[in-house]
Amino acid sequence: MSRPTSILLIAHAPLAHALRECALHVFPDCGESVLALDVPPSERPEDSLARARALLAEAGEDTTLVLTDVFGATPCNVAQRLVEGVRSRVVSGVNLPMLLRAVSYRSEPLDSVVTRAVVGGTQGVMQVAISAPQNQNRRNNAHDQDPYHHQQ
Repeated sequence: MSRPTSILLIAHAPLAHALRECALHVFPDCGESVLALDVPPSERPEDSLARARALLAEAGEDTTLVLTDVFGATPCNVAQRLVEGVRSRVVSGVNLPMLLRAVSYRSEPLDSVVTRAVVGGTQGVMQVAISAPQNQNRRNNAHDQDPYHHQQ
């Protein structure tokens, strides 16, 4: 059996570590597979790249999905330079649904994990109607206060 795909988060501080903590909350066993690099605003891109290279070496260069926050920003530029010449992929626009989908399917081949991550990320973005939370009935008691009256 091949080694699972590693996931390296590179994002503006503190997003990368915050997303990793969320992934660990849902998948407590993913700690070795999900690595995070927060890029502080004062750090030179060359220094971020050096730290990213160290994490990529730890992750296993040929089986890593690099998720970054904003296309064209420093974390994404670092990620693009990071994967030059290695069999890794970069996906920009990371969100929690994307990360959770990638973690869920990390045992699949890298190209499949990339596809599933992008689909998870896009399907996770939706406008939510003002209604009862999913799978819950709305309370409708005549004795309840007005639900739009916030000074109780």
